[in-house]
Amino acid sequence: MKNPIVPAVLAAASMAAAELPVKRVVLYKHGVGYFERNGDLTSGESARLDFKASDMNDVLKSLTVVETGGGKVTGLRYDSSTPLDKRLGEYSFSVGAEVPMAKFLDQFKGARIELDSAAGVIVSARTLAPSNDQPQRDLVVVMTDTNELRTIDLSAVTKIKLADNVLQQQLRDYLGAMAGARTREQRSVYIDSTDARARKISASYLIPTPIWKSSYRLIFRNDPKPLLEGWAIIDNTTNDDWTNIRLSLVSGKPVSFQSRLYDPKFITRPFAELAEEEAAAPVLYAGAVASAAPAPPANAPRAAKMAAGVGRMAMAEAVAADEFRLQESNVAVQTEGRDLGELFEYAFGNPVTVRRNQSAMLPFLQQPLDARKLLIYSDRSQQNPRTAAELTNATGKTLDGGPITVFDNDAYAGEALVETVKSGDKRLISYGVDLGTRITTKIDSGNQRYLEFSAKRGIVTAKSGVEETTVFTIKNVDARAKTLIIEHPIRYNYKLLNQKPTETTANMNRFTVALKPSSEDSFTIKEDFVHDQVISLSSSSPDYIAALMVNRTLSAAGRKALESVANQKRQIAEADRAARAAEQRIAELTKDQERLRQNISSLNSISGQQETVQRYARDLAAREQQIVTLRDRATEQQQKKSSLEAELNAMLEKLEF
Repeated sequence: MKNPIVPAVLAAASMAAAELPVKRVVLYKHGVGYFERNGDLTSGESARLDFKASDMNDVLKSLTVVETGGGKVTGLRYDSSTPLDKRLGEYSFSVGAEVPMAKFLDQFKGARIELDSAAGVIVSARTLAPSNDQPQRDLVVVMTDTNELRTIDLSAVTKIKLADNVLQQQLRDYLGAMAGARTREQRSVYIDSTDARARKISASYLIPTPIWKSSYRLIFRNDPKPLLEGWAIIDNTTNDDWTNIRLSLVSGKPVSFQSRLYDPKFITRPFAELAEEEAAAPVLYAGAVASAAPAPPANAPRAAKMAAGVGRMAMAEAVAADEFRLQESNVAVQTEGRDLGELFEYAFGNPVTVRRNQSAMLPFLQQPLDARKLLIYSDRSQQNPRTAAELTNATGKTLDGGPITVFDNDAYAGEALVETVKSGDKRLISYGVDLGTRITTKIDSGNQRYLEFSAKRGIVTAKSGVEETTVFTIKNVDARAKTLIIEHPIRYNYKLLNQKPTETTANMNRFTVALKPSSEDSFTIKEDFVHDQVISLSSSSPDYIAALMVNRTLSAAGRKALESVANQKRQIAEADRAARAAEQRIAELTKDQERLRQNISSLNSISGQQETVQRYARDLAAREQQIVTLRDRATEQQQKKSSLEAELNAMLEKLEF
């Protein structure tokens, strides 16, 4: 028969420590929760806190312990981060589930053992399979002190003891490790104290938790103000039941981060050895052919430095909440809200119970709300605006962001999503499409016009504007008046001309339009697109500069300065034209000279052509004289052009208006 040994020894090996129940939980919106445990400990008793292995970094960063009764906390012990299977693998034996005694003892061959009727050294152990007339038996073979080999049936043995103290301690450590790790993902923190008397102890810490979620119901009714109900959705993913705890929910996002504190950290150290500790190697010497250069000095060893940053996080204290109940609904809301700096806390007045691996939905708000129905038109690709409401938070509390289900006239009207709204602030929500209103949009742009001129060092900056008109044609087919809000994007360099927005967001201008019953209307928004045009006078033609001068927005000083520049550029252009005309005429005369030289060369070989040759020679000389005159003229015009350009550059350098 089998002799299971594990269940019996695990209970004896486990450490006596009291578990502290969870008494208070504060859930945040950034992935952590604040937990507080407290309880009574008997004389000499330690406290144990159980966590998931993945929570240990945050626990070691935030754990705070307070003890009342005169004692002092002497330290904290916690399970190693080394996995259980790796820790157990360091032993020369193993203990499995439902292990037969023979198989267990066979791992201790050579160890001394003490039984009921014999003592000696273990030689071997085996299990005999059951036969027709015999049950399964566990046998151990030992060598006694008289050197006899005896086979002992373990089914008849009531006492087994390993005589080796070292093996006894190793077995205790092995079983203690198994008892301390009831699951592979669980780690325990033990709190020890110097006080031998009964005492109270409190421990608080942060661990990763799911964020709490908000869900609202907005109920339009006969009352002038609609009713807003808020529900908080919380999830208990810890290994502990939350039984009659004080629960608080905090809206806001304080700074939080992770730091690796649980896993051991090692740094690489440099090797440093004395020269005399190194063995001398043989040296081969070559024959000298020149003077040897001195050897460079040995490199000094380098030191490594590491810096660690420590982050701390402050937790807020909760306050007790007075009972708060509204008569309009069966929902009993018993929370009290208060500001915590930039955060806001909802504290539940009654104890809350949420079992582990369960979730809960708790009402945290029920109050009338200032709200008005309206329409919002933002998407110009659609012809219908959205049904919406403007919510003004006059509750004195922060409304955490979340989905809103809207009910109107005792019927479902749609759904919306709202971001966190601080007290005194307001938000627009849209929850449907109004098929009774149709909107079309038409955009027209005017011509560009100059609004302002300025110049410095030859660069003219012309501020120009283009007027853009957006016309919204709105048809209300319903026999009731409506309020429409048109959202128009805020664009860079666009300036409103004819309308003033009701309000402005970071990206939108909002305009309010009152719609009459069964009517058609239009709403026009005019904007000026203003931008700067940079003009370089040095590269502009006189005609372009003259076109700029006719603008009425140009000052008299600016017009006079541009006129001087235009005249100077005309003179430069005239000098350049004259120089190029002279060079072109020189090229034509040079070509004629080449033709005359070819004719003279051909006629010299023919008798009776001397008169013609002489005439060609006179023409050649005349053209040569013209070329000399033209070259002088071209040089003169080039020099004039260079002088005028220098004057223009000086003029442009001083130009400013």
